[in-house]
Amino acid sequence: MNSVRLTRLIGAPRLAGAVLAIAVAVAVAAVLVLSAGGARHAPVHSTALVAEAPDPLASQSYPDPAGAARHPRAAAPSVAGAQAAASPGAPSLAEVKRELAHERQIQQALSSHVNSPFIDPVSGAFSPPNVIPLKIRQVIAAGNAIADFPYVYGGGHVSFIDRAYDCSGSVSYALAAAGLINAPETSGQLEHWGVPGRGRYLTVFANAGHTFMNVDGVWFDTAGRAGPYSTRWLTTTPQLTGYAIRHPAGL
Repeated sequence: MNSVRLTRLIGAPRLAGAVLAIAVAVAVAAVLVLSAGGARHAPVHSTALVAEAPDPLASQSYPDPAGAARHPRAAAPSVAGAQAAASPGAPSLAEVKRELAHERQIQQALSSHVNSPFIDPVSGAFSPPNVIPLKIRQVIAAGNAIADFPYVYGGGHVSFIDRAYDCSGSVSYALAAAGLINAPETSGQLEHWGVPGRGRYLTVFANAGHTFMNVDGVWFDTAGRAGPYSTRWLTTTPQLTGYAIRHPAGL
């Protein structure tokens, strides 16, 4: 065997190995390039938090950061809203006593006007006097669930489940119970929620700094409460100038 043929035989495996190594390197580089490109162009599924503008009516909402730190967390809006559709079971003795204690107050409220709303003086919960759609009952049930929660600027925006709620956090929580929104929205975002104008059962008033709503004739607002743990359900009409007026389509 001559030296040229021997060199070819020895060099062939080395050459094949070198070619294979180069091919692997190229493939790895291609994967890295594609991965990098995918990271740049693939959609990122994350929730972008929008900063809430300062609330000009915050001073009327009795901010209570210290109380909020100790306050129990709310349930998810869907849990609160489910109370509107749940069939009541047998009442407990305590529930019967509460109902009897409130019966006189309810009768007095209804006797003054057939369609007068009733706001429980103890819990601050709103009981609508009219027959209303399920979604509106769910909004009311969720509003009742956080009616007396503390007010804290930014409350209810990182998550629906919170210890305190600001104006838009409160409205967002109630709307979410009926599936009318799927994430907390700021006052500025609620300016563009739903469709323009007043609704039959529910109307949201919003500008860059503050928001509230009217549900079946009663106001749900953080401003104007009587104290830090007073109800968000109010019967006094707030100032309506300077707000976008929106409502859910069909409601």
